[in-house]
Amino acid sequence: MAAFNLTPSNSTIFILAGIPGLEAAHVWMSLPFFTFYIICLLGNFMVLFVVGKEQTLHKPMYLLICMLALTDIGMSTSVVPRALLIFWFNLKGITMDGCLTQLFFLHAIAVMHSAILVTMAFDRYIAICDPLRYATILTNARIAKIGLVGLTRAVLFILPEPLFLRKLPFCASHIVPHTYCTHMTVAKMSCGDITVNRTYSSVTAFVVIGLDLTLIALSYGLIVRAILRISSKKAHLKALKTCTAHICVMVMSYTPSLFSTLTQRFGQDIAPHVHIILANFYFFIPPMLNPIIYGVKTKELRDKVGKYTCRM
Repeated sequence: MAAFNLTPSNSTIFILAGIPGLEAAHVWMSLPFFTFYIICLLGNFMVLFVVGKEQTLHKPMYLLICMLALTDIGMSTSVVPRALLIFWFNLKGITMDGCLTQLFFLHAIAVMHSAILVTMAFDRYIAICDPLRYATILTNARIAKIGLVGLTRAVLFILPEPLFLRKLPFCASHIVPHTYCTHMTVAKMSCGDITVNRTYSSVTAFVVIGLDLTLIALSYGLIVRAILRISSKKAHLKALKTCTAHICVMVMSYTPSLFSTLTQRFGQDIAPHVHIILANFYFFIPPMLNPIIYGVKTKELRDKVGKYTCRM
């Protein structure tokens, strides 16, 4: 008799547990998930519609905002609809292919999202430190090329993860203690050696997040240096005001992710359902708030959104 019942990966069915420990509250938990998701879709599609319709907004900064809106829609859509199926209809089963597809898009969009935030920091650096050359350095075509590079980077970094998982054997529990599939959550359920998975996941996180945060910090360091050289206090405030929206979005994007990672590594005394709720926040709170932040902080966009809202 074999000690393990090895299941071929292509026929494996995983069970997404939702939020373990709060199964009785799944219906109630669905209310904020659904509400925030609808607000996210309405806000981000409104931004895409307004920028698409208004020729005056066909500028590098607004193209970056549109890219951010697309990643926000993609990120929340990768998680929330599947979570709602669990909460409302108890549909917890997901095939191996479905799980790998979900985690690929989830991680790739997150990497792309981070690349856009770096590009936005560079955009603010050029706008403040070299405003006379802004129009020649950051053209719409160049922004599109940067976006393509960011997309390529995301695919190249994340594509190995599902390929590694497909080679692993799964023998015991197929219950994923979460509302969605992630690389290491699935890898930990394997009865095989996951050293490669652990190493690659850690290196990817370190390279992507470490490099992106370093570039953002460098951009803002140069921005602060340029602002301090300005003698006018009014000019100080004006320069800082142009960065406010990006700083808010950046804090909203990185803080939940970093906090969730830290609680998973060092918060052993924190209940599992708290970890899961915090992790889910990353996929619908920032995508919901980002269009609101840019709509409030960017006067030109706010005015155009107001124009179309009044017509409805």
